[in-house]
Amino acid sequence: MPHITVDARMPGIFGLFNYRPETAKPLLEFCEALLRDENSLSRGERELIAGHVSNLNASPFCANGHFAIAAAQLNNGEAIVDGVRSRSTDTAISPKMKALLDIATKVTADGKTVEDSDVAKAREAGAAERDVHDAVLIAAAFAMFNRYVDGLNAVVPEDPNFYRSMAAGLISQGYVAGVHSKTERQPS
Repeated sequence: MPHITVDARMPGIFGLFNYRPETAKPLLEFCEALLRDENSLSRGERELIAGHVSNLNASPFCANGHFAIAAAQLNNGEAIVDGVRSRSTDTAISPKMKALLDIATKVTADGKTVEDSDVAKAREAGAAERDVHDAVLIAAAFAMFNRYVDGLNAVVPEDPNFYRSMAAGLISQGYVAGVHSKTERQPS
C-alpha cells in the first residue's frame, strides 16, 4: 500500500504523477528529451540503460517498465533484456553498450567510481562523448526515479502484460502524451 493517498488503480509512477501533476510535467519532459529525442544511442539502448539501473536499484516497477520498453524497441529485445537483467556476460549487445552499461553500473553505486579508463573503454568501443554523458545522466536520473517510486511504496503490478501494454503506449505516444493520457483517464 502506498505511503500517500493515490489512486490505487494507477500503479507505480503513474499514481505519483497524478498526485502531483505540476511536478510530473517537467519530469516527463525530461524523460522525453533523455530517452526519446534524436540521439546516437537508439531509444531501445537508452531504455535498456534505464532498466539496468532500475534493476540494480531493486526497483521492480521501473525495471520491468523500462526493460519492456527496451525489449519492444531492440532486435532480439527479449533475449537482450533477459541477459542484461541476469548480468550475463554473454548478452548479445555491442561492446559500446557493454561499456556504457558498465559506466551506468558504477554511477548507480557511486558516481565517483567512474574512472578515465571506463570512459576510454567506451570510446574505444565507439561511444561518442554524448553517449557517455547520456549513460551517466540516465543512471543518475533513474536513481532518483527509483527512489521516488520505491520511497512512496507505489503499487507494483506483477502481470507482465501490464508492462507490455505500458511500453506500447509510451513507444507510440511518448512520455509526455503517453503518461498524461494514463493519468488523465481512469484505468479499467
